[in-house]
Amino acid sequence: MPILRVREIREMSPEERRKKLNELRAELMRIRTMIKAGGSIENTSRIRELRKAIARILTIENEEKKVRRKEKGKR
Repeated sequence: MPILRVREIREMSPEERRKKLNELRAELMRIRTMIKAGGSIENTSRIRELRKAIARILTIENEEKKVRRKEKGKR
């Protein structure tokens, strides 16, 4: 099950998305650091889920930037 669904991300404000993106990146970095230090994690698929959630947020951000640029160009 994904951490965030696309619909949920689109409903967020840009500030909420940036905050969530920072949280997800911090968690991913913490997990990677723990693994490099020789530890093991309980749920190895969590890394993949985090990476996909980060990618989803960035994709939606880029889509919205494109739309804003198009609207700005039409004026």
